[in-house]
Amino acid sequence: MKELTLDDLKDALRAAAGEAEALQDGSADLLEVPFSELGYDSLAVMETTAQVERKLGVELPEEETAELKTPREYLEFVNARIGESV
Repeated sequence: MKELTLDDLKDALRAAAGEAEALQDGSADLLEVPFSELGYDSLAVMETTAQVERKLGVELPEEETAELKTPREYLEFVNARIGESV
């Protein structure tokens, strides 16, 4: 099973909650920027998680994904879960 990349995450965020202005600027290092500063609230992250679950066929606990604050944390969490399900 493949890993979730930053581009995959950005696509899922767009699909779930639309294009945030911060995602349009590809020059910024988005990995450490909190989702709230990127323009995505907790509902957007929940919707993104549903997109990721469908795409990758992995189950992600809502309580745990709600605690993830940055794209880096999110990617590390999801990719660890993918590794566990292999």
